[in-house]
Amino acid sequence: MSDRALLEVNELKKYFQTSRGQLHAVDGVSFTIQKGKTLGLVGESGCGKSTTGRTILRLIEPTSGQVLFDGKDVAKLSASELRKIRKDMQIIFQDPFSSINPRKTIAQTIAQPLTMHKICGKKELEERVLEIMNVVGLAPRLINAYPHELDGGRRQRVGIARALAMNPKFVVCDEPVSALDVSIQAQILNLMKELQEKHDLTYLFITHDLSVVNHFSDDIAVMYLGKLIEKAPAEELFSNPAHPYTKALLSAIPVPDIDRKHERILLKGEISSPINPPKACRFANRCNCACDRCFREEPQLHDLGNDHVVSCFQTEG
Repeated sequence: MSDRALLEVNELKKYFQTSRGQLHAVDGVSFTIQKGKTLGLVGESGCGKSTTGRTILRLIEPTSGQVLFDGKDVAKLSASELRKIRKDMQIIFQDPFSSINPRKTIAQTIAQPLTMHKICGKKELEERVLEIMNVVGLAPRLINAYPHELDGGRRQRVGIARALAMNPKFVVCDEPVSALDVSIQAQILNLMKELQEKHDLTYLFITHDLSVVNHFSDDIAVMYLGKLIEKAPAEELFSNPAHPYTKALLSAIPVPDIDRKHERILLKGEISSPINPPKACRFANRCNCACDRCFREEPQLHDLGNDHVVSCFQTEG
């Protein structure tokens, strides 16, 4: 695996206009992902994780910011240039049933990106589809099946096969296992890990489940109300969480040891509105450590060492 940054996101913003003002869905997010690595992006529902992933791919147009993919600024690409680069940037959606056309067979679904981009001719198409199905563990007999005939795990394998059909370099995995049973989750995660090692894939793995991301990611970034508030290597984040919100998330992970004392950090107070947010800490209303400064100033990311950054006044030297 290379140490070269395949993806570099700088001050990415996505605002939505509402009747009450601007909703800051993604507000100045910055990070890099090295080639062949996985960045886990975590946070509770509504924090902007999925919007970040889709804005990176330009499925949603960014308000401002820079997305450098393999040295190219995705935000500045023309429609034709963007179409070419889409071969290298793919997405696996959360719900395999709603993201797959129910009127198309499995073969047609997997073949769709290949025919759209004219990757191979008709003779090679079926051969390539069968090859990809084999890679993701789908039996050849399912080639003419429809989505409703498959269980959730097989449908998600179809979604993965469709994403991998183009031999991409980078894949946004938008909660790819959250809609699946726990036993099926492990199968899909193991498959994705195997595919990453075999094809040197780079993942942005979006999830709200920290117990999943710990075993799957090289680095973990935590989001809260559109802001990236902490980022560190996975082992470092679990060993030394710095932000009060990260500590609360980690405390919610069940511990399978009845003899180990495990104290849950309960968050109280109202969640701040993402519409026209004030220049203050967005977590202050729910934070047990908040001081007056937290309600007057917005903390910035600062380095704690060991590739660990956090935005919290309590951690400043």
